[in-house]
Amino acid sequence: MVKHRTTDDEGDAIDTAETGRHPLDAASVLNAKNTLLELLGRAGVFRGEAEELIALVEAGAVADARGEAGRAAGSPAGHGELYGTGWHDGARAVGEEIARVAERALERAIGPAVSGSTGGGAQGRHPVGKVDVERAKVAVTPLYLAFSTTSDLDPEVSDEVLTAVLGTMSVVGRVGYAGQLERFTEAHRQRLGRLYARYGPGSHIAVHGRYSLLHSPTSIAVLERLTGSPAVLRAEWEHAELPPAWLEGLATAWGASEAPAG
Repeated sequence: MVKHRTTDDEGDAIDTAETGRHPLDAASVLNAKNTLLELLGRAGVFRGEAEELIALVEAGAVADARGEAGRAAGSPAGHGELYGTGWHDGARAVGEEIARVAERALERAIGPAVSGSTGGGAQGRHPVGKVDVERAKVAVTPLYLAFSTTSDLDPEVSDEVLTAVLGTMSVVGRVGYAGQLERFTEAHRQRLGRLYARYGPGSHIAVHGRYSLLHSPTSIAVLERLTGSPAVLRAEWEHAELPPAWLEGLATAWGASEAPAG
């Protein structure tokens, strides 16, 4: 049985300042990564997909480190103005280098497209992959469940819908799409609440019909694109041969939910 760390182990805390090095050296990090790849492989995740996910986590960790460094305390008191100026200049230089490291890590995850546009449009986009769709599912599901407790749309259809949604943006845009969805949901929380109460699961609206998407977490993503890039979404929707009535029904319901019922 694996024994997990407990509060009784706090006396074993590692003091990297005392040892002069971090215990997670290159070999140990590689070991952890290979172990994770092995476990994901046993779960049926292809190695390339697993490596992409791990690389995104690594890039995010470096970006978070830059944020932590930026929030660090100022220069120690009592050393004079010149010392303080040097301290801040050094901190800024370190922050800029960490930012470059984070960008290189992101390039390793998704390729050189990181230097291109982060918006929509076909130019510079990669085909939508399985990992892209799975990440979108993980992002939209908890957002949707804040308004509804059930999802009735066929999972295979949900994949097709999300593929069309993700096809509207660049590979870089897909990387940050979870955050974009959270911001959209927060900005329109009251309107979304009215929308799902009137047209979603639990309402008198049947799942089979022009409002079908409102019975699926994918509706959050479709709405975000419908308000942000409607023309590109409609083109991808047509290319995927998805029912036009679903998109029009969602647009109609969204418009009707703009204000509380009189």
